[in-house]
Amino acid sequence: MTLDDFSQYARLRVDDYLTHSLGQYEPATHLQSAMAYSLFNGGKRVRPMLTYAAASLFGEANNLTDASAAAIESIHAYSLIHDDLPAMDDDDLRRGKPTCHIQFDEATAILAGDALQTFAFELLSDSKHQNTKVQLQLIQELVHASGRHGMVTGQMIDLANVGNNINIDELEQMHQHKTGALIRASIRMGAISTGAKSEADFAALDAYAVAIGLAFQVQDDIIDITSDTTTLGKTQFSDEEANKPTYPKLLGLAGAQALAQSLHSQAITAISPFGDAAQPLVELANYIIGRNH
Repeated sequence: MTLDDFSQYARLRVDDYLTHSLGQYEPATHLQSAMAYSLFNGGKRVRPMLTYAAASLFGEANNLTDASAAAIESIHAYSLIHDDLPAMDDDDLRRGKPTCHIQFDEATAILAGDALQTFAFELLSDSKHQNTKVQLQLIQELVHASGRHGMVTGQMIDLANVGNNINIDELEQMHQHKTGALIRASIRMGAISTGAKSEADFAALDAYAVAIGLAFQVQDDIIDITSDTTTLGKTQFSDEEANKPTYPKLLGLAGAQALAQSLHSQAITAISPFGDAAQPLVELANYIIGRNH
C-alpha cells in the first residue's frame, strides 16, 4: 500500500468514526458547529495514520483503534484551537482557513476546544467497547500525553520563553512535551489497541516516536521560513515574528535540515526489527521530513 493509499484509508476511517460519534446534541448546535469546523478543516491526519500504522504491526485495526485515532485527533484539534487564540499565538489562519475564534468568536472557540478535549475521553470510555482493561490503558496514555505531563506543559514552556534565549536541550524538552508526547501516544495507543504487550516492541516504537516527534517540529520550524503563506495554510514567519525559539534560529537553516535528516535515520533504524510490516511507519517518517506544509 502506498502512502497515498494508506493516508486515504486512515482519513476515511477516522473521519467516519468522528462523524458518527459526534452526532447531534440539540442544545449545543452552535458549539458542535465550531467543533466540527476545527475537526474537519483539512487536517492531514498524521497522528491517526500513526495510530493505524502501529496497530497494523500487531493485528487488524478494530473499534478501539478507531476510538484511539479519533480521540487523538480530537485532542489535536482542541490544542490547535487554543494555540491560535489571541492569548496564545494569536493566529488568524489555520490550514488556509480562518481560525476558530475568527470564524466564530473567542468564547465559542475556547468552549469548542474544551468540548473536543472531553469528547476524546468520551470516545475511549464508551461502554460499547466492553474492554475496560485496555480502555483504561488507552485513557492513561492520552491523559499523560495531553495534560501536565505532556502537551499542556510544552505549550506553557513555549509561551514562557517567547523572546528568551534558550539552548538546544531546553528547546528539545519543550518540543518533546508540546509535539512529541501526542505523537508518541498515537503510536503506543495503536499498538495497545491490537494487543501489543512486549516491552521490546514498545521500546522500539518509543525510540521511533521520539525521533519523528522531534523531526516533525524541526521540519515545522524549517518550513515556517522556507514555504509561503499559501503553501503553509498559515502566516509565514509567524514563529519568527513572535520571536519564538526555533531550530533554524539556534542551528541555522542548514544545521536544522541536517538534524531533521539525522532524526529520520534514527526513526528508521528503531523500527527495523519489525521488517516489512513497518513500511507504513517508514513512509510516514519519509513524509514528515519531506513535507512543505
